[in-house]
Amino acid sequence: MSKLKSVPDTGAQPDMDSVPGVLSWAKATAPACPVVFDSPHSGADYPDDFDHIVPIDRIRRAEDMFVDELFAAAPEHGADLIAALFPRSYVDVNRAIDDLDPALLSERWPGHLGTGEKARLGHGLIWRLCPPDINIYARKLSPEDVRRRIDRYWRPYHDLLRQSIDSLHRRFGAVWHVNCHSMPSGAKGYFLNGAGQVDFVLGDRDGTTCSAEFLDVVCATLRQMGYTVKINDPYKGVELVRAYSDPAAGRHSLQIEINRALYMDEVTFEYLPGFDALRKNIDRLIGAICEFARDRVDASSRGVPTTVETVP
Repeated sequence: MSKLKSVPDTGAQPDMDSVPGVLSWAKATAPACPVVFDSPHSGADYPDDFDHIVPIDRIRRAEDMFVDELFAAAPEHGADLIAALFPRSYVDVNRAIDDLDPALLSERWPGHLGTGEKARLGHGLIWRLCPPDINIYARKLSPEDVRRRIDRYWRPYHDLLRQSIDSLHRRFGAVWHVNCHSMPSGAKGYFLNGAGQVDFVLGDRDGTTCSAEFLDVVCATLRQMGYTVKINDPYKGVELVRAYSDPAAGRHSLQIEINRALYMDEVTFEYLPGFDALRKNIDRLIGAICEFARDRVDASSRGVPTTVETVP
């Protein structure tokens, strides 16, 4: 496995290799802008030591399938795209490092346990259950099993994302991070005023992880393309937008959830005819986000106040 290189504090983009089976990093091919996209749950490279007893077609439903492909044009707009290659059901990088379920462990965890709601539901750092309530393993995992997954998968992903965000912030004085996901269709909460399914859910943890103007631009762009959008319902964002956001310091993180019914068959895992149209619209959204970021950086450098109209 290739090693992650150290990142000098030079203000330049970090020099870091993609890691086979762990992560990919598609670097900007157009003039860089202060935007990073990441897809933490689209990985389908199942490690040999996973040892799950759930049928593969069942456990694959946990993947945010094809989300990395939908956002693949990000580098052409000057943004980076980071994606996990391993499945979230093996180790979930969108969880805090101590969000562990004690019921999963064969021995007492030697460090701090910050067991949160996700872990209590069986979907913490290491998943115990496959939704809705199927045991993933026939055995409990040792602390050594868990530490190995953290060190080989969780840490490299977080290291790269953090260093990429930090580097762009040093270079531009601000950075916008877009955390990309998909959501299963038809579940409770995915409907808009009884009028049909929601196409996108945007999460900023109730206004704490990005500026209102950034949220409004993303929301308005999607609605102008004809999509229905909800805010923080039912998804507010989890660890990856919480950990790397500080809007007051110019660090903005926003979670995007895409309804899978727009682009894939959730039973056969095949593309739907609408996949290409959605990808083109995501390309337009990426362009709008990158343009917004460039405009804000340019205006800030000139000392010009920046405001946008709030979308109702």
